[in-house]
Amino acid sequence: MTTRRSFLQHSSALLGGGLVASAINNSAFAIFNNKIAPSDQVNVAAIGINGMGWADLTAATKVQGVNIVALCDVDKNVLDKRMNDLKGLGVDASKVKTYNDYRKLLENKDIDAVIIGTPDHWHALIMIDAAMAGKDVYCEKPVGNSIGECRAMQHAQQKYNRVVQVGQWQRSQQHFKNAVDFVQSGQLGNIRTVKVWCYQDWMKPGPVVPDTAPPAGVDYQTWLGPAPTRPFNSSRFHFNFRWFWDYAGGLMTDWGVHLLDYGLLGMNVSTPKSISALGGRFAYPDLYEETPDTLTTLYEFDKFNMVWDSAMGIGNGSYGRDHGIAYIGNNGTLVLSRGGWEVLEEKASGNKVSKPMEKVMDNGVNKHMQNFIDVVRSRKMSDLNCPIDAAVHIATVAQMGNAAYRSRKKLEWDADKGRYTDEAVNKEYLTKEYHNGYKLPMV
Repeated sequence: MTTRRSFLQHSSALLGGGLVASAINNSAFAIFNNKIAPSDQVNVAAIGINGMGWADLTAATKVQGVNIVALCDVDKNVLDKRMNDLKGLGVDASKVKTYNDYRKLLENKDIDAVIIGTPDHWHALIMIDAAMAGKDVYCEKPVGNSIGECRAMQHAQQKYNRVVQVGQWQRSQQHFKNAVDFVQSGQLGNIRTVKVWCYQDWMKPGPVVPDTAPPAGVDYQTWLGPAPTRPFNSSRFHFNFRWFWDYAGGLMTDWGVHLLDYGLLGMNVSTPKSISALGGRFAYPDLYEETPDTLTTLYEFDKFNMVWDSAMGIGNGSYGRDHGIAYIGNNGTLVLSRGGWEVLEEKASGNKVSKPMEKVMDNGVNKHMQNFIDVVRSRKMSDLNCPIDAAVHIATVAQMGNAAYRSRKKLEWDADKGRYTDEAVNKEYLTKEYHNGYKLPMV
């Protein structure tokens, strides 16, 4: 794909050679008139389009100069539905190719960028293959399903120099940035505790049902991919994949990568010294899940603690919000969520730091996709709002919480070596074993 930079360089060379501007067709200067030149059209495909993959693709259709050219899903029922849904997005479905094998899609030279909206256990393989194929990537969060996968994806981005944005779209919302600026201004005083919580009353696991044959149109063996082979069960499929360790990491990786991310950003810290976690299947012990529906995790840093608190089936979380981040300081507490942020004054402090709610005025998913496409055109990697390095960092911290819960140990992290001090935990949880002939590429 001809980039904006190469186009501008080519135009400058022509002008420098004595070719006057009036001799060039007006369309060549479309980019200066807020129009997208043909050379800056971006052809986008989506792989995995049942949930957030479809939301991301919908956001892509709102970006000027983006063409939706291909869809891929292992469930033909979903694929057929989304092809019909394209009409509502103003996309001509007759110009969109369909695939059930993402590798065939990646062979299409007309595709510039791909959206990955599959279950988590497929993110690493597809992202690495896409980078090898010369495609830029918008990958749903969490970036990988293990710390080892995350690192392999990071290395692939570096080796193939592709634009990789991860779908932590809160990083594109201005009110989150404004809240971090306030936290770092020092007005809250000494911050000793950061509370991060996720109470989701609308989320519950599937019922315990018998294993069955896969539905007609579902390529179940491909859906399993590198996960262990097991019979099809509808309560492990589609949305419910996130409650099983083979495919995901529960609320900790589903919402944690969004919320813990801002806990770390606000405090300007990297990785914790130690991690402890307690929880279990307390809310829905009779439903079908492996990940905890109730979890409390403690991250120890040098000068403060960060607490993760999650619960399914409850909507009344801290400060009357079902999710958020609270930076608790001597002078006041800043409470931040997707709905906005405010500062609650610590009355005994005598410091006037209270601040009324700043409400949300932007669409984070749309802005995040616009940011991705802008960088696809400019190739200025530093402009990405959630580059893979940032996504790998927070996914690693979320995986630490799950490893502490599953091992039932207080874990210590060796930041220099990038691993736990307990080698038994490293062997069990640092990288997942691949099955069915799949191997994680060592890039």
